[in-house]
Amino acid sequence: MTPVIELQGLSVRFGRLQALSDLKGSFSARALGLLGPNGAGKTTLIHTLLGFHPPSAGSARVLGHDIASAPRKTRALIGYMPERDSFIEGMTAVRFVCMMAELSGLPRATALERAHEALYCVGLGEARYRNLETYSLGMKQRAKLAQAMVHGPRLLFLDEPTNGLDPPAREQMVRLIREIRDSGEVQIVLSSHLLRDVEECCDDVLILKDGEIAHHCSLEEERQANRKFLQLQIRGDLERYLERIEALGCECAVDGKQRIRLVLPPELEVRALYEAAEATDSQIRHLDYKRDSLQDIFLKAMENG
Repeated sequence: MTPVIELQGLSVRFGRLQALSDLKGSFSARALGLLGPNGAGKTTLIHTLLGFHPPSAGSARVLGHDIASAPRKTRALIGYMPERDSFIEGMTAVRFVCMMAELSGLPRATALERAHEALYCVGLGEARYRNLETYSLGMKQRAKLAQAMVHGPRLLFLDEPTNGLDPPAREQMVRLIREIRDSGEVQIVLSSHLLRDVEECCDDVLILKDGEIAHHCSLEEERQANRKFLQLQIRGDLERYLERIEALGCECAVDGKQRIRLVLPPELEVRALYEAAEATDSQIRHLDYKRDSLQDIFLKAMENG
């Protein structure tokens, strides 16, 4: 699979401000979450990959195309949903999305057909002839998504797609993003300060801090990387069982009636817990691995970055 994004020492400077500094790496996923605190460089990175800002050093490739030497090829493959509204007053949704399709290079008739399809896809089919200024915030966000995907891109950049939305509108947007991801036809880069959005939509995360890469990982691999944190539910003599596994080197804490949280030492395998249960006439009724949440991963990156 061609990497979605390849960064080779990419740096961007605005006067004295070093916005991005020596970014390196190859990133490929159905949906890549771009995280970081305000001012970390998320939007600057997206804008640079779109060709809005020239690199001050290094280079980058999007879907195999160099952003400096092949900007038109790159942009033809990308759909962009900006964080801020950029509508034209007095224009209907279908006219706006059609215009954006034409600007992407589609013939007029094809652009109009695709505009209707895109607006139906995001749930705005019944409202496509209304002027955009009459739309609610949630509808405006979906109109921005429609114009980003109308020309059939291979990659979508979504910058804060749920920002300011109420819970029902947010759920609708997240559902749309997941449907696009699961279609397998388009890859997604989702920039957000909302960890829940990224956790629900993305496979991988790229975390920026002060214009540098603080962490990059597969969410599922990261959650499973440390499988020594366990949660047990015991039936039987809890005190005898605790004494037994603590003697084996486990660090334990009782979490409610008959529930134990423990850290398994590196040299000990899980079967030792079952052997201890048999030796103390106890039963392990439930065993589960504790998985890091995206919040855990993000906070570790902020501490170590």
